[in-house]
Amino acid sequence: MQEPITYLITNNAVVFGILAMILGLVFYTYKSDHPTLKAFYKYVPALLLCYFIPSLLHTFHIVPYDYPCKDVIAGTIDAGSSVLAQCQAFDNPSEAKIKASGADLYYVASRFLLPASLVLLTLSIDFERIKALGPKALIMFLTGTAGVVIGGPVAILVMAAINPDVVAGDVWRGMTTVAGSWIGGGANQAAMKEVFNVSGELFSSMIAVDVIIANIWMAVLLLMAGRAKEIDAAAGADTSAIEELKLTVEQFHKKHARIPDLTDLMLIVAVAFGATAFGHLVADNLAPFIGKAWPEAAKYSLTSKFFWLIVTVTTIGLILSTTKLRQFEAAGASKVGSVFIYVLVASIGLHMDISAIVERPWLFVVGAIWMLVHASLMLIVAKLIKAPVFYMAVGSQANVGGAASAPIVASAFHPSLAPVGVLLAVLGYALGTYAAYLCGLIMQAAAIV
Repeated sequence: MQEPITYLITNNAVVFGILAMILGLVFYTYKSDHPTLKAFYKYVPALLLCYFIPSLLHTFHIVPYDYPCKDVIAGTIDAGSSVLAQCQAFDNPSEAKIKASGADLYYVASRFLLPASLVLLTLSIDFERIKALGPKALIMFLTGTAGVVIGGPVAILVMAAINPDVVAGDVWRGMTTVAGSWIGGGANQAAMKEVFNVSGELFSSMIAVDVIIANIWMAVLLLMAGRAKEIDAAAGADTSAIEELKLTVEQFHKKHARIPDLTDLMLIVAVAFGATAFGHLVADNLAPFIGKAWPEAAKYSLTSKFFWLIVTVTTIGLILSTTKLRQFEAAGASKVGSVFIYVLVASIGLHMDISAIVERPWLFVVGAIWMLVHASLMLIVAKLIKAPVFYMAVGSQANVGGAASAPIVASAFHPSLAPVGVLLAVLGYALGTYAAYLCGLIMQAAAIV
């Protein structure tokens, strides 16, 4: 008989501490000047490690995500007498699961930290500054968003013609998480995972598709940045606005940046979790009301409390960005929001199945087709409106890479332009929930065809 699996750590506090240390180690080494580490992170994204390392805790039976009752009762998992008794009490133990430490941490991160981060990441949007970037910058950014929304359904239809088994079943659900990531970021990706009820196994595969395909495209954009002058000259693009933009950005940050004090941080936390509380209040009342009044709305996730939580807090963040509260961005509001996101990323990693990455190689072809649609649309529109390579590259990366990598591409043109990447990426956070949800509905329809 197979030896039962016994997990080493089941205490939430211990698991959370391990995740915090993993994140600290990743970011410490990422910022290191050691030649070996710099060479390593040149090819391996830090974000991937934040998913991958926690997944090893589950893969090697150190930390459980949940206890499938069928395995507990069969004796293949030794979860203790308490969990065994709970499983035996279910009417249908073969389909039941008992939440373990990993699941508890993910629940807290997704219901508390995720909405709080969305508020803080959208809080910094300055619509006047976005307008000042010029219409071409916004056109290229929105083209990038449209490319992702269109590319997903196209990839499903193309793959259905080549190898229909690859996109059969609920694969479209997993692709919604890629849409969330490629339009907004990790927060929007996690939101789509919950809204469309994506399984952990499928999500594991989609994370690999997301990170690898996105980083290949980022490498292409960096190569284009190195030849920006030649490409712009050949296309006849006017780059004078970019030179003015460099000066404007530098002056803004010199004027507004400050070291946050305790009051700043406490107010940032108050805004984030106050908005989160209001979001839960709306969701707890609105979702059941819609469910009773319009049962068919369940098809569109409109009866999901989580959906209304995310939509509410994103909307609150957009509204607050037009008030004086936007000044907290200078005190590090988006950085606090990013901390929350990475805790969520690590908790998601706890239930990743690494083997799923190599079990579904055809999904990488789906991702490549998807990115090809996005890239083609970006290049076509850039040529039509004679947009500088900078607008095309940053507009694309602000969607696909988000706030983590858009500044990298922007700074490849000039260090002072890095905040422009952040600015557009923040706009992506705001659009990510809505556009990815729309993309998910279209992909659902495409999967049925």
